[in-house]
Amino acid sequence: MTAATPDSPVAAPVAVVTGASSGIGAATARRLAEAGHHVVLTARRQDRVEALAAELTAEGHRATAYALDVTDRAAVDAFAASLDRFPSVDVLVNNAGGALGADPVATGDPADWRRMFEVNVIGTLHMTQALLPALTASGAGTVVVVSSTAGHATYEGGAGYVAAKNGARVLAETLRLEIVGTPVRVIEIAPGMVKTDEFATTRFRGDTAKAAKVYAGVPDPLSADDVADTITWAVTRPAHVNIDLLVVRPRAQASNTKVHRDS
Repeated sequence: MTAATPDSPVAAPVAVVTGASSGIGAATARRLAEAGHHVVLTARRQDRVEALAAELTAEGHRATAYALDVTDRAAVDAFAASLDRFPSVDVLVNNAGGALGADPVATGDPADWRRMFEVNVIGTLHMTQALLPALTASGAGTVVVVSSTAGHATYEGGAGYVAAKNGARVLAETLRLEIVGTPVRVIEIAPGMVKTDEFATTRFRGDTAKAAKVYAGVPDPLSADDVADTITWAVTRPAHVNIDLLVVRPRAQASNTKVHRDS
């Protein structure tokens, strides 16, 4: 773990953000840091999270970088143990995820489906299970699950991703029922069309032309910062206020299958 923390006599609330190397995760880390949290940045790409931690620290914020694959349970448990250095762990943002492929069910690659489920669902399960005791002990913990509108309505060519995000959605809903009465709230943020540098490109295996078509003609799709702002708003509500589910889309997107395009 690489820490970059300015001296401060006041302990800041600690927020763990998964998938913090780019996109929504990196933007959320920035927003939470600006809101006064000590952000713990996790992702597989160590160089990316270390660079972001250094950037945040240079701006006067508190940040710690940790290279982590959320699908590796032993690594997740070791990470959770390392958080003993902090007086409390207050927020977990389960953001690590992603889509692979856009094939119909008849020809979809089971390996793609398996990978999406491992990251979006099992990774969220690993992190939530490992950090829930500390979040509970904090006296006012927050679990955020970044799902997707894909988890609420299906579309052609998206069954694998839809199934994975539906799993993440159900995990959040069930957890909320199971831990009611404890000092931990469960928030689901479900973004619609978000244009980031990597999401669509990764989905189409580096085919930038296909990735560009996803957003072609769409006026002002959401940015990573739009979603990060929404997450931070939900997290920073008073501890007794639970934003069960917040769906956020660009104005141009009425549903997963109805999008206005200028051209």
